[in-house]
Amino acid sequence: MQKEAILYERLPNHKVRCLACARYCEIGDGQIGLCGIRGNKDGKLVLYVHGKVAAAHIDPIEKKPVTHYRPGTNIFSIGTTGCNWLCKYCINFDLSQRRKIEGVDHTPEDLVNMALNYGCHGMAYTYNEPSIFIEFARDCGILAKERGLFNIFVSNGYSTPEAIGMMKEFLDCITIDFKGNGEQNFVRKYVGIPSSQPVFDTVMQLQSLTDIHVEITDLIVPGVGDDLEHAKKLCKFVYDTCGPEMPIHFLQFHPSYKMMEFEPTPIKTLENHYDVARKEGLKYVYVGNVPGHKYEHTYCSECNKVVIRRYNFEILKWDLDDDNKCKFCGNKIPIIGKLDKNYKERKFEFVF
Repeated sequence: MQKEAILYERLPNHKVRCLACARYCEIGDGQIGLCGIRGNKDGKLVLYVHGKVAAAHIDPIEKKPVTHYRPGTNIFSIGTTGCNWLCKYCINFDLSQRRKIEGVDHTPEDLVNMALNYGCHGMAYTYNEPSIFIEFARDCGILAKERGLFNIFVSNGYSTPEAIGMMKEFLDCITIDFKGNGEQNFVRKYVGIPSSQPVFDTVMQLQSLTDIHVEITDLIVPGVGDDLEHAKKLCKFVYDTCGPEMPIHFLQFHPSYKMMEFEPTPIKTLENHYDVARKEGLKYVYVGNVPGHKYEHTYCSECNKVVIRRYNFEILKWDLDDDNKCKFCGNKIPIIGKLDKNYKERKFEFVF
């Protein structure tokens, strides 16, 4: 189900330049880009996984993690193979790092109908980096919006202005994951990119050029990606670019793939990052991948009482009124959408 890509330009000698991510791969005839799924066929850039779904699952939106957009909803999550990063800690490495082209063939119509039949409210493009299969996501996303579903990217943010332009056609929400505070030595050694600057640029462009809801995540890897000075720089950037109400999630690392010798991120390290973010003025800071931690709740930024109590991805208590104002002090919490009334009956399952 391969299909000619949209985000590319032709070069002399039958070469093409891919515009889907900040690598801007120049690909010769018969070759495939670093991501493993976008290749040059007869002088045209082809997306080899258009319509090939390698993983699908019904998830709570909070798993993305997204806490300030459409809380309590069900998401139909899909992904393909391939990735534009080379993360040594990837938990989905069999999909992202094997550089294989495989999956179950489905049209966008199939997938949107599946999402609706499972009672989902939106679709998420996740498991591997969605910007590399953005034309497929776009075809699904436009149809999804026509059918009343919203669309989410779970992304590393290593994007381009051209890709952001396409996101504007269908995307409602995106999480951008900086990894190791976005520190240069970390991303060079453990991610395989020269710099995180394109990720910073993506956040700025999303904020200034689109209405897409953004949330920031940061995977904290102990010993090599947990420096608090770099955390401070990241938090200052988020505050200055996005404002004090931008949600930021500090995620616990768990050993995986080529980093099995590492320990999980200590809770104290995550709490230190939380404190840094709060001192920099960010109002909605979360600790992720630690079920039961006090900082997985949403606190009112005025009275500091818990207004959304969670356990892992489940909502246990909701103390906001119909306008998302704190029931204790009346402060409005910046959440898009009301709590879905069926959140207590949510069921999540593996699809394929």
